[in-house]
Amino acid sequence: MSALTVDPAPGHGQEWDDLVRIWEETDAPKGCKVEIIEGIVTVSPPPSKDHNTTAELLQRRLYGVIPEDWGIYQTLGVSVPGRAGLYVPDLVVVPRAVVTGPGNRIPAEEARLVVEIASQANANHDRIGKVHGCATAGVELFLLLDPWHSGRPTATLYGEPDGGTYRVLDTVEYGEKLTLPEPFGLVLDTGVLPVS
Repeated sequence: MSALTVDPAPGHGQEWDDLVRIWEETDAPKGCKVEIIEGIVTVSPPPSKDHNTTAELLQRRLYGVIPEDWGIYQTLGVSVPGRAGLYVPDLVVVPRAVVTGPGNRIPAEEARLVVEIASQANANHDRIGKVHGCATAGVELFLLLDPWHSGRPTATLYGEPDGGTYRVLDTVEYGEKLTLPEPFGLVLDTGVLPVS
């Protein structure tokens, strides 16, 4: 099942607040992910078991290295209005103080790490749109776990955002080790991640 897109209105003059309202009011089936990607409200099916296992394995490892006052979130909205985006990454690492209080989203620039696990049906959103959106917002690190990359699963770590683009800090094929820099200092053995 591929992602369903909902164009909120004809033309290009859609206001950000209207897009966010549509995002908030979208009645998607249980477990589906509703996001705004480049100005279009997008509904994706629930992730696969392998996808969920990958998120859980990474989350378990991250908890061992993040500061006590940081959290790891799986359903937190990350707002990138400059790219007409509101993403719900597979994992977001952010200081807990940022997510205290009402609401269901944070400004993207508050995230210390965004993790996306590519799904076959909508991998280009993760590989292109979200990478550019997070770079534009100044998210420090973006980890793309891509079991569908050209027939060979890869993990790519982006960082040092500048002018809306990231520098590729490292790319490895599943089975190799990838290091997340400080404040994480985590050596991730991608060989433990399931291959879809």
